[in-house]
Amino acid sequence: MHKFLFYVISFIAMSCQQQNNATVPVFAENKAIAHRGAWKTQNLPENSIAALKYAIALNCTGSEFDVRMTADSILIVTHDNTYAGLNIEENTYSELAKQKLKNGESLPLLKDFIKAGMTQNDSTALICEIKPSSIAGKNELLAHKVVELVAELNAEDYIGYYISFSYDILKAIKKLKPEAKVQYLDGSKSPEALAEDGIEGMDYYIDVFRKKPEWIATAKAKNIRLNAWTVNEAEDIEWLINNDFDYITTNEPELVLELDN
Repeated sequence: MHKFLFYVISFIAMSCQQQNNATVPVFAENKAIAHRGAWKTQNLPENSIAALKYAIALNCTGSEFDVRMTADSILIVTHDNTYAGLNIEENTYSELAKQKLKNGESLPLLKDFIKAGMTQNDSTALICEIKPSSIAGKNELLAHKVVELVAELNAEDYIGYYISFSYDILKAIKKLKPEAKVQYLDGSKSPEALAEDGIEGMDYYIDVFRKKPEWIATAKAKNIRLNAWTVNEAEDIEWLINNDFDYITTNEPELVLELDN
């Protein structure tokens, strides 16, 4: 009996040590965030696991993807509010998933997408955009379910940022998990306002920064990370690099990586 207990205790200790020694990803030191994955040059579906895997293969610092919730509260990865002609919030996952992506993948479950992003990946952050719900009162539930799933999968170290056009979603995430990093997409908040609310990043359309260049210096002074979307032209990419942006969200990650060296 004593010998059995010794083996049990030893096994538990070894398991804890292995868990503590688990590899934590160190995100690549470049500015390239692949917008909906790295899909364009390989003719892959946007927001597919294949596009995510190619972004990882390119060693992008991040790969962005979009999250929505079906009528039966299933979290999926897709951009538009419709899929295969069906409204996502009004249809179940089983109905939506009857139509596969063009490369044969099933419509990705967020759970499977995150698992894929944790596999053979030690350099590329998962940039999780949570799309606001059109149903009143659903945004907080959506934020809660996403954060809960990430915790369930032990995937916190792989999530670089949660991003959203909904300020309420970002505030809900910070309330649920204060240490989570978030970026606002809408472009309507000043760096001062973001800093006051504990929002770590401003991820705005590039023209917002061109019209309000003073926000760039203010953001840096307040330790607000700078990101711009969706930037595909060499001239715009170089402008962001010259202004020392932290990230560049792009459909042309190969071009950003080429210019950012």
